[in-house]
Amino acid sequence: MGKQKLRVGRIVVGTVLVLVLGLAFWQVLYHSPGDRKDLRYQAWKLGLYPMDLDEATSTMVGDIYPDRLVVGKTEEELIKKFGYVTTLENASEYVKYCYFNSPYNGKQVLILRKSDWMVLMKDGRATDLILVKGC
Repeated sequence: MGKQKLRVGRIVVGTVLVLVLGLAFWQVLYHSPGDRKDLRYQAWKLGLYPMDLDEATSTMVGDIYPDRLVVGKTEEELIKKFGYVTTLENASEYVKYCYFNSPYNGKQVLILRKSDWMVLMKDGRATDLILVKGC
Protein backbone atom coordinates (compact mmCIF):
# COMPACT_ATOMS: atom_id res chain seq x y z
CA MET A 1 0.00 0.00 0.00
CA GLY A 2 2.90 2.39 0.75
CA LYS A 3 4.45 1.94 -2.70
CA GLN A 4 1.11 2.72 -4.37
CA LYS A 5 0.72 5.96 -2.38
CA LEU A 6 4.30 6.91 -3.27
CA ARG A 7 3.60 6.24 -6.97
CA VAL A 8 0.39 8.32 -6.91
CA GLY A 9 2.25 11.10 -5.09
CA ARG A 10 4.98 11.13 -7.71
CA ILE A 11 2.42 11.25 -10.50
CA VAL A 12 0.64 14.20 -8.87
CA VAL A 13 3.90 16.08 -8.23
CA GLY A 14 5.11 15.34 -11.76
CA THR A 15 1.83 16.53 -13.29
CA VAL A 16 1.89 19.76 -11.28
CA LEU A 17 5.53 20.35 -12.19
CA VAL A 18 4.86 19.83 -15.91
CA LEU A 19 1.84 22.17 -15.71
CA VAL A 20 3.83 24.91 -13.94
CA LEU A 21 6.77 24.60 -16.35
CA GLY A 22 4.40 24.62 -19.32
CA LEU A 23 2.67 27.80 -18.12
CA ALA A 24 6.03 29.45 -17.43
CA PHE A 25 7.27 28.54 -20.90
CA TRP A 26 4.03 29.84 -22.43
CA GLN A 27 4.40 33.15 -20.59
CA VAL A 28 8.01 33.50 -21.78
CA LEU A 29 6.93 32.93 -25.39
CA TYR A 30 3.83 35.16 -25.30
CA HIS A 31 4.62 37.82 -22.72
CA SER A 32 3.26 40.89 -24.49
CA PRO A 33 0.06 42.26 -22.92
CA GLY A 34 -1.30 42.96 -26.43
CA ASP A 35 -0.80 39.37 -27.58
CA ARG A 36 -3.95 37.26 -27.81
CA LYS A 37 -1.93 34.27 -26.55
CA ASP A 38 -0.72 36.10 -23.44
CA LEU A 39 -1.79 34.30 -20.26
CA ARG A 40 -3.23 37.49 -18.80
CA TYR A 41 -5.56 37.94 -21.77
CA GLN A 42 -6.52 34.27 -21.73
CA ALA A 43 -7.23 34.47 -17.99
CA TRP A 44 -9.27 37.66 -18.48
CA LYS A 45 -11.41 35.92 -21.08
CA LEU A 46 -12.19 33.26 -18.48
CA GLY A 47 -12.93 35.89 -15.84
CA LEU A 48 -9.85 34.99 -13.78
CA TYR A 49 -7.71 38.11 -14.24
CA PRO A 50 -8.63 41.81 -13.94
CA MET A 51 -6.98 43.03 -17.14
CA ASP A 52 -7.00 46.66 -18.29
CA LEU A 53 -10.24 46.68 -20.29
CA ASP A 54 -9.08 49.12 -22.96
CA GLU A 55 -6.08 46.88 -23.54
CA ALA A 56 -8.38 43.85 -23.64
CA THR A 57 -10.55 45.35 -26.39
CA SER A 58 -7.41 46.17 -28.36
CA THR A 59 -6.11 42.64 -27.93
CA MET A 60 -9.44 41.25 -29.14
CA VAL A 61 -8.51 42.41 -32.66
CA GLY A 62 -6.00 39.55 -32.87
CA ASP A 63 -8.28 37.02 -31.18
CA ILE A 64 -9.46 34.21 -33.45
CA TYR A 65 -12.96 34.08 -31.94
CA PRO A 66 -13.64 37.43 -30.23
CA ASP A 67 -17.38 37.06 -30.82
CA ARG A 68 -17.46 34.35 -28.15
CA LEU A 69 -16.90 37.12 -25.60
CA VAL A 70 -20.13 38.93 -26.48
CA VAL A 71 -22.63 36.86 -28.48
CA GLY A 72 -25.62 35.91 -26.35
CA LYS A 73 -24.89 38.45 -23.62
CA THR A 74 -27.29 41.14 -22.44
CA GLU A 75 -26.26 44.78 -22.15
CA GLU A 76 -25.78 44.31 -18.40
CA GLU A 77 -23.53 41.29 -18.98
CA LEU A 78 -21.50 43.27 -21.52
CA ILE A 79 -21.08 46.07 -18.99
CA LYS A 80 -19.96 43.55 -16.38
CA LYS A 81 -17.35 42.10 -18.77
CA PHE A 82 -16.14 45.34 -20.40
CA GLY A 83 -16.77 47.97 -17.70
CA TYR A 84 -19.11 50.04 -19.85
CA VAL A 85 -20.60 50.24 -23.30
CA THR A 86 -21.15 53.31 -25.44
CA THR A 87 -24.35 54.08 -27.28
CA LEU A 88 -24.20 54.96 -30.95
CA GLU A 89 -25.05 58.57 -30.12
CA ASN A 90 -21.91 58.82 -27.97
CA ALA A 91 -19.63 56.86 -30.31
CA SER A 92 -16.79 58.39 -32.26
CA GLU A 93 -17.54 60.11 -35.55
CA TYR A 94 -15.69 57.34 -37.35
CA VAL A 95 -17.85 54.60 -35.80
CA LYS A 96 -20.99 56.59 -36.58
CA TYR A 97 -19.91 57.07 -40.19
CA CYS A 98 -19.22 53.36 -40.58
CA TYR A 99 -22.53 52.44 -38.96
CA PHE A 100 -24.60 54.72 -41.18
CA ASN A 101 -22.82 53.39 -44.29
CA SER A 102 -23.19 49.72 -43.42
CA PRO A 103 -25.83 47.01 -43.69
CA TYR A 104 -26.37 47.46 -39.93
CA ASN A 105 -27.82 50.95 -40.36
CA GLY A 106 -31.12 51.09 -38.48
CA LYS A 107 -30.28 48.16 -36.19
CA GLN A 108 -29.62 48.46 -32.48
CA VAL A 109 -25.92 48.49 -31.67
CA LEU A 110 -23.66 49.12 -28.71
CA ILE A 111 -19.97 50.00 -28.78
CA LEU A 112 -17.58 48.24 -26.41
CA ARG A 113 -16.14 51.07 -24.34
CA LYS A 114 -14.56 53.63 -26.73
CA SER A 115 -13.24 50.96 -29.08
CA ASP A 116 -14.02 50.13 -32.71
CA TRP A 117 -16.02 47.06 -31.66
CA MET A 118 -19.70 47.33 -32.51
CA VAL A 119 -22.11 44.82 -30.96
CA LEU A 120 -25.28 44.10 -32.88
CA MET A 121 -28.19 43.66 -30.45
CA LYS A 122 -31.52 41.94 -31.05
CA ASP A 123 -34.22 41.31 -28.45
CA GLY A 124 -31.88 42.47 -25.68
CA ARG A 125 -29.03 40.10 -26.56
CA ALA A 126 -25.83 40.46 -28.56
CA THR A 127 -26.06 38.61 -31.87
CA ASP A 128 -22.88 39.70 -33.62
CA LEU A 129 -19.58 41.47 -33.02
CA ILE A 130 -18.30 43.72 -35.79
CA LEU A 131 -14.89 45.37 -35.93
CA VAL A 132 -15.47 48.79 -37.45
CA LYS A 133 -12.40 49.14 -39.58
CA GLY A 134 -11.74 50.37 -43.10
CA CYS A 135 -15.25 51.44 -43.95
